[in-house]
Amino acid sequence: MPDYNELKRKFIEIYGGDESDIRVFTSPGRVNMIGEHTDYNGGFVFPAAIMQSSTLLVRKTKGDKIRLAATDLNDRPVIDISNIEECRSLKWGNYQAGVAYVMQNAGYTIVPCDILYHDEVPLGAGLSSSAAIEVVMALMLATFSNEANDKKNEIDMTEIAKLSQKAENIFCGVSCGIMDQFASAMGREGHAIFLDCKDLSYKYVPLDMKGYKIVIGNTKKKRSLAESKYNERCEECAKALEQLRQIKPEATCLRDFAVEEFEENKLLIKDDVCRMRAEHVIYECDRVLKSVEALTSGDLEEFGKLMTGSHISLRDLYEVTGMHLDTMVEESLKIEGCIGSRMTGAGFGGCTVSIVKDDVLDTFISQVKEKYTSRTGITPEFYISEPSDGGREIKL
Repeated sequence: MPDYNELKRKFIEIYGGDESDIRVFTSPGRVNMIGEHTDYNGGFVFPAAIMQSSTLLVRKTKGDKIRLAATDLNDRPVIDISNIEECRSLKWGNYQAGVAYVMQNAGYTIVPCDILYHDEVPLGAGLSSSAAIEVVMALMLATFSNEANDKKNEIDMTEIAKLSQKAENIFCGVSCGIMDQFASAMGREGHAIFLDCKDLSYKYVPLDMKGYKIVIGNTKKKRSLAESKYNERCEECAKALEQLRQIKPEATCLRDFAVEEFEENKLLIKDDVCRMRAEHVIYECDRVLKSVEALTSGDLEEFGKLMTGSHISLRDLYEVTGMHLDTMVEESLKIEGCIGSRMTGAGFGGCTVSIVKDDVLDTFISQVKEKYTSRTGITPEFYISEPSDGGREIKL
């Protein structure tokens, strides 16, 4: 948890004044427990908000400017509320400006303010640092807009997620799905979110760890191939869907095919690679459904097996893991007390997620770190986490 007193001191150092009118908002990163590369195929995902978060300290001001600062950067960008679009080219601050831009266009009153960001979500690790930044900004702006217009209604966090995704899509030019922003906005302590990406229906599923912890392993491998391979996989899945629609013309996505239907008709997909991609997506959606069943019945070990099965499929059928992720998963599964491990995120670097027994946490981290470093030459980082709440204002 951040040291809020220290952050207030830093805020006053930058902007002056006192702490009486400083407010604090926060929103977490996320880890997808299972259901990878299914979102853009209309499938199921199963993310949980994590303890690492993006925290925003803010004070309302006069005029027509939003001033930005961060605890780990020297940049001090300024957003002109009357001309937000000019901020598209900002190196840092474009995500915040994008949120203000789409919310202004949606009819929100953008209130001038001074902001200090403090980020604990590792950048470039596949834990959705950008979504955390967007959601906390959107939540603050919506709160201030309501206050400016004397609205008493509660903030619709689903709407906050949609606005944040739209900002990343149309202002920042990143074609992301909604899972990251949804998990950051809608997270609940002790739960994962079973999200249907086809219609955004969702439910909370208790993630009762029963003496285990979620351990996130950062390979520290830059995800250099993730974007190009992501586009390739989208095209391959689209081709597979087109051929499978011969037996189900009404299908709009691969998720519309059950495992049994796929097995009976998979040879309609003539290209071997496209068939492999479809097999991963359809079986991965099934694994998410089985994961929900396992956790609902309290079977954490079965959930761990499904996680490991997911990684094998991502490695062999979808081919998005790479040596670094595979090495970390292999070494993780060698530790007694680790009941499941898989890559999480787009792949080709980034993070793994493992379920590890409490009494072997230190052994797990030290041994996996040692073995991974000796095999790759890279020193990884590990974060112990638990499912946390989503975006909210912190009342100090």
